[in-house]
Amino acid sequence: MADLFDYILWRGDLEFDKLPFNPVDNIVFSQLSYLPMEGIVPGPNDNKTITVEELAAKHAAMQKDNPSGLSNDIAVNDAISVINAIGSAPRYKHCRLFGFTNNIDLDQEKQFAAYCAIIGRKHLSKKMLVVYRGTDMTLVGWKESFNMSFIASVPSQKEAVSYLEKISRRYFYPLIIAGHSKGGNLAIYASAFCGELIRRRITAIYSNDAPGFHKEVIKSRGYRAICSRIQSFIPQSSLVGMLFEHGETPMVVKSDANGPMQHSLCSWEVTYNNMVDGGGLTPQSRFINNTISEWINNIDEGQRQQFIQAIYKILVSCDAESVADLTDDWKNTASGIINALFNMDKPTKKLMGKLIGELFKTAKENFGKRNNTKH
Repeated sequence: MADLFDYILWRGDLEFDKLPFNPVDNIVFSQLSYLPMEGIVPGPNDNKTITVEELAAKHAAMQKDNPSGLSNDIAVNDAISVINAIGSAPRYKHCRLFGFTNNIDLDQEKQFAAYCAIIGRKHLSKKMLVVYRGTDMTLVGWKESFNMSFIASVPSQKEAVSYLEKISRRYFYPLIIAGHSKGGNLAIYASAFCGELIRRRITAIYSNDAPGFHKEVIKSRGYRAICSRIQSFIPQSSLVGMLFEHGETPMVVKSDANGPMQHSLCSWEVTYNNMVDGGGLTPQSRFINNTISEWINNIDEGQRQQFIQAIYKILVSCDAESVADLTDDWKNTASGIINALFNMDKPTKKLMGKLIGELFKTAKENFGKRNNTKH
């Protein structure tokens, strides 16, 4: 049961000039996107770059000042483990990073982060990698992800297109676009809606357990143009990666974690150049996804918006800005949720009760269908 860290040990001595970029490299760089890079990796308007080796050294120095080195975000901790693993590996250490941006806007309900890398050392083998970060621990980040259920183009998707169009002019190498979770969604969206000349440079798009799109996106000419270049991966117990509309067929990956924890890229099992085929989704995953999909499809977009806005308003009323804030002080969180529900206006309270009731009804119907198929 090998993971991406085993892959780094196996192939870390082979530079990209000798062994081309493959799906496992994709999850290495996608996981790295969660690393705090502020003040270290140059931004989009800075012409400088920093090597992976230099980034690893700077983070090692920072970890000395913070011996525990732990974040309350698992994705960040996994990213720290990744930079520690690749910092001295010949395959990665010479890669040059640049263009880091992290933009959170509460008014626009936007959470967007991305960075770029130049891989390969010989001119003819060089490629430019653009990596989008997934949803972080901020509540506004989660809110924006759920907004995709009723908005064809959320703010981070629009910024993903602008970012790609601007940053791709920096170097004129072939492009690889990648991301995990919402980052995979942004990778596909930016590739579909960027300018035609940039789209032609894209050799591959990697989407790792990413939510889908509003149906209008799947029908668009841009999506159809890049669909054959998308390599999509979801774990056996995928939840996030089955949300909303998809036009591509994903590979189901084997994971050594259970349930929702399979969303972590570090749990995915790999070979020397690809992920291990998981054979298909688990019955539990199919049940949950069928239930959620049917429930969402039976709710009109206006109701979806009202429901999501109400949930977000409840959570923000707890004086929380992140998921960690909610869990760190659970007593205050519980009190805040109760107060918010009590003070909710009657029409919203009625709508929420109706939609939650329909969710349980849909789950019950699907549970019945699941049991009938067993007999």
